[in-house]
Amino acid sequence: MMNLLQTVISRPSGALGLGLTLFHVLMALFAPWIAPYDPTMQNADAILLAPSFEHWMGTDTLGRDVFSRVLHGGRLAIAVTFSAAVIATLWGGFAGIFFGTVGGRVDEFSMRIVDAFLSMPWLLFLLLIISIGGAGPVTIIPTLGFFYGVAILRVVRGAAMQVAARDFVTAAKARGERLWPVIAREVFPNLSDILLVEGAMRWSWMLLAFSSLSFLGFGATPPTPDWGLMVAQERGLLSTAPWGVFWPCFALSSLIIGINLLADAIGKALGLDRATAIAV
Repeated sequence: MMNLLQTVISRPSGALGLGLTLFHVLMALFAPWIAPYDPTMQNADAILLAPSFEHWMGTDTLGRDVFSRVLHGGRLAIAVTFSAAVIATLWGGFAGIFFGTVGGRVDEFSMRIVDAFLSMPWLLFLLLIISIGGAGPVTIIPTLGFFYGVAILRVVRGAAMQVAARDFVTAAKARGERLWPVIAREVFPNLSDILLVEGAMRWSWMLLAFSSLSFLGFGATPPTPDWGLMVAQERGLLSTAPWGVFWPCFALSSLIIGINLLADAIGKALGLDRATAIAV
């Protein structure tokens, strides 16, 4: 792990990605102690104030401090999407390894179902499920985990097929080892790197999806500080008070860029070619 970290840091893009990701995670963790104001506190005397020494990023239409809301806005987004990314990686990775190792008609049938899911307008189905189950983490986390896990399943299944065709797997089967020991001892250890990179990449996409849901009114609910919700509430004043939109967009963009750079650096350090893996 330390060797991997050193290799990632040795790349400028990897060091930048790791720095941005850690920065946002630490800011989210310590937001209650760093934020100078209560992120939900309204002040009628401080409505739409421009950035100043008192309010570093200005105030919004309700007089709330934008800097404090941006700091707290990352807490819910990171917690929800990271949990969903773990779920997606676990179930999608497990299913992909299983189907890729088993092969045959079971694999072909399952892939037709996966192809059907991937061809659907997932955002509409996501909105439908959240409308029925409610706009809360209890609904959003498993829903995001399921939809993004399908994509991970497709990638991991292709990589598992390549591993399952190697001589050491064939030799294990010839020794009479059963399916699950072969998966646990021979296949999974050779795919853990792909799972790590795919999980990190899907995490960044989930951040954008969760913010989009909040923007549409299906994610975080007022007065919860959330980047997507902040943009939705302040977008009408973009020409007169742009700081209410610019800073949450900047925070979200920098975190997504950081995670993508980090995932790409990890993939290169591990010798993985995501384009080839996805094409399989």
